[in-house]
This record gives sequence, structure tokens and C-alpha cells, in this order.
Amino acid sequence: MTPRRKRLLVVLGILAGVAASVALAVMASRQNLMFYYDPTQIAAGQAPKHKRFRVGGMVVKGSVQRRPGDLEVRFVLTDFAHEVPVEYTGVLPDLFREGQGIIAHGTLGPDGAFVADEVLAKHDEKYMPPEVAASLKNRPAGASPPARREPST
Repeated sequence: MTPRRKRLLVVLGILAGVAASVALAVMASRQNLMFYYDPTQIAAGQAPKHKRFRVGGMVVKGSVQRRPGDLEVRFVLTDFAHEVPVEYTGVLPDLFREGQGIIAHGTLGPDGAFVADEVLAKHDEKYMPPEVAASLKNRPAGASPPARREPST
């Protein structure tokens, strides 16, 4: 084998290694992507059914339900156009409260409720997650928060 052919094989081997590592990195990052959807997009059926994603909005006043001594919490998120019921089991952040913006990570349940495995609350009175601010900014002019409906049990 000539030296020229050896160099060509080495260069091709290096290129194949770089291509394989780039392909693995892209595949790994695709699995870790988590997209954001607002309640209007979820109501329109644009959210994935069996994949994790984020949902954000304002917690509807009067919607937080919890039993004493239980970690299960139910509440409703709104972007002032549509509402999404959220179910969460765990300790909520200290800053979580009605009328405030939050982002929840989880999946869409079979009954249409968002089953959260993580809830993030804003950290001061002026901060709002960028996704929530954008979806609230895009709401129809003059839209006000929807009236609270009684949950069916």
C-alpha cells in the first residue's frame, strides 16, 4: 500500500469518526428536547399525546384544589383564551399561588388533563416566564380572564 493511500484511509477514518459522533450528539439532543405549548395550542390539539412537554399560563383564581395531608394538587392554567386542568403530586414551590404565572413539565393524560411532574413558579413580582408573557401578549384584544367553572366530580 502506498503512503498516499494510507493517508487517504486515515483521513476517511477520521471523517467517519467525526460523522458518527455528530450523529450521536444530534440523536441525544433530540431526545432531550421539550417543547412549550400554551393552553390555546393544547385545546387545538397541537400538543403531543405521549411525549413530555411544557405548558405555561396563569393559575386561575379559585381553581387550586387539595386535600389536607395529601400531596396531590389540582389547578387550572389559562392564557385567558382557553383553560387546561393540571394534576400534580408533590410539593409545590413556595412562590406558587393563584393568579400567578407558572410553567409545568409533564404529559397530557388520557382525560385531557395535563399531568405535571414538575412545577416552576416565577421568582418575583415582575418576572414572568418568556413563553407565558408571549402567549398572554398574543391573546385577543379586550379578552379578560375566563369565569371559573365548577369542576365536575
